[in-house]
Amino acid sequence: MGVIDFGGTKERIVTRKEFSMARARKVLKKETIAVIGYGVQGPAQALNLKDNGFNVIIGQSKAFRKDWNRAKADGWVPGKTLFDVEEAAERGTIIKMLVSDAAQKAIWPAIKKCLAPGDALYFSHGFSIVYRDQTKVIPPEDVDVIMVAPKGSGTSVRRNFLSGAGINSSYAVHQDASGNAEERCLAIGIGIGSGYLFPTTFESEVYSDLTGERGILMGALAGVMEAQYEILRKHGHSPSEAFNETVEELTQSLIRLVDENGMDWMFANCSATAQRGALDWRPKFKKAVKPLFETLYKSVKSGKETKRVLTLGGRKDYKERLDRELAELGNSEMWRAGKAVRSLRPKEKARATGKGTKGISGRKNN
Repeated sequence: MGVIDFGGTKERIVTRKEFSMARARKVLKKETIAVIGYGVQGPAQALNLKDNGFNVIIGQSKAFRKDWNRAKADGWVPGKTLFDVEEAAERGTIIKMLVSDAAQKAIWPAIKKCLAPGDALYFSHGFSIVYRDQTKVIPPEDVDVIMVAPKGSGTSVRRNFLSGAGINSSYAVHQDASGNAEERCLAIGIGIGSGYLFPTTFESEVYSDLTGERGILMGALAGVMEAQYEILRKHGHSPSEAFNETVEELTQSLIRLVDENGMDWMFANCSATAQRGALDWRPKFKKAVKPLFETLYKSVKSGKETKRVLTLGGRKDYKERLDRELAELGNSEMWRAGKAVRSLRPKEKARATGKGTKGISGRKNN
């Protein structure tokens, strides 16, 4: 296990060099990995595991025809590697709960009946276990409860696998009934394409994840962009100019510099005028939003945010309500301007499809 110094705080990490693919295959040699849900994370994790030589089956309700058909299109065969949820859970020795958090609550009674002593129950998010008073997901004491949480969407998990880059993931063991829970957990983490695995707990993962999604990763980012765009438009700037100065320059230039070598590197590679303004206004923005982040964290930890997810996500009309909210976002002037700006970019020559490319195992993904 490697150790990295994060600004004075040392943390243990696991890499593919230390926990090899060969070791992962040996650990899971006799396991049947049942991926429950073929929506967001399911396809990427299942395909990566399959391409890396693991025994994988899919559990997907036929009622969700889009996801069922997508699984068939990806090569999963009904009756052989594609089953309904309960049959897949019965066949699996490691049951991966990759349906939405609200759906996990709904299907838990059926999943629980299928668990045998020594099985492992796998999550990619601490939600259902940490907020079990709301979800009622309380695993029996004779199964392992493990988690690998990739730090990216399913699309990124698959794309990074195909490029050979891998993706960072956190991992945790909540319950070790078999005495081998950590080995199983790390083996699956390597199998799904993790480049680095950081230890955490179910509690820490869900608190940080829910805060991040509502905060800087999605909610805050969208809200701050909208605020700046609207101010620029209010003062007479054109839609293209407002979008370029709010979104395009960030996503196509500046954030890539941050990714390369940090925020100071990005600042150092901008004009002196931009540097001075950014350094002066950074503390003002921090002072303005830090109290909001404190409120957000308390809302997450108290269970208020999860209660809202489960309440709204459990409604029969939720999909229709969600589609309306997303349409409102996508049809706003800023994102209509974004569509027009993106249409002017040079077309990408190719995207990774898996054909003729190599994943992190070195196998061809044909």
